[in-house]
Amino acid sequence: MMHSILLIGQSNMAGRGFVSEVEPIVNDKVFVNRNGRWRGMYVPVNPDRAFSGINLAESFCDLYQKEHNVDVGIIPCADGGTNLDQWQVGGLLFDHACYMASLASRTSTIAAVLWHQGESDCHDGLQFVYEKKFTVIMNEFRNRLGLHDVPFLLGGLGDYLKNYSSPDIAQNYLEVNKQLRSVAEHNPMTGFVSAEGLGANPDNLHFSAAALREFGVRYYNEFLKLEDKSKIFEEKVTDDLAIKTNLEAL
Repeated sequence: MMHSILLIGQSNMAGRGFVSEVEPIVNDKVFVNRNGRWRGMYVPVNPDRAFSGINLAESFCDLYQKEHNVDVGIIPCADGGTNLDQWQVGGLLFDHACYMASLASRTSTIAAVLWHQGESDCHDGLQFVYEKKFTVIMNEFRNRLGLHDVPFLLGGLGDYLKNYSSPDIAQNYLEVNKQLRSVAEHNPMTGFVSAEGLGANPDNLHFSAAALREFGVRYYNEFLKLEDKSKIFEEKVTDDLAIKTNLEAL
């Protein structure tokens, strides 16, 4: 069965890389979910805005497909400019992503969730409660979709933000990154993906196309670390069930 990848977050997960700046990825075994059906991948994969562009999932899924030798599907649910409160459990974005993922699960197995968001929470003290709020959202995604043993990958905010025009973002993005790292450290099957050194578009808010290609590779490398752990987890569950069965038989 096809393996699928759920994309959630704001504009840097939707993708704002300029199409003309990188070579296209051509892989006829990578697909995008459109209206519940799988279509051959084309850009933009996450058309939340008229100016959507290159997306980090393109390079992630290209690597995944080649190394796992399976068809790979992208479930695009990111929405630019959104904050954590808009992603809260029971909200429109949360419910939409759950619905799309559930629909895609009829014809695929969700293998990973890719998250990038945080620029919209770099003000008014929101950066200090990011971990608490996001952990609730992430765990409920796991519960609703049965993804407890599936890697959940959290991308860091770009260090180019120190040059952004908004003082709030320029000063507070480091705290959001700190909170994202803490989420990954304190939750199983969760990884943090550093954006250190990645370049930006001229707006100093969105990753450039070349940076998104590299970011997708970094997401994939973090995925591989967690994928190994998931196999160990599955073996442990099997062993625990065997032990329980043996004890019940005594």
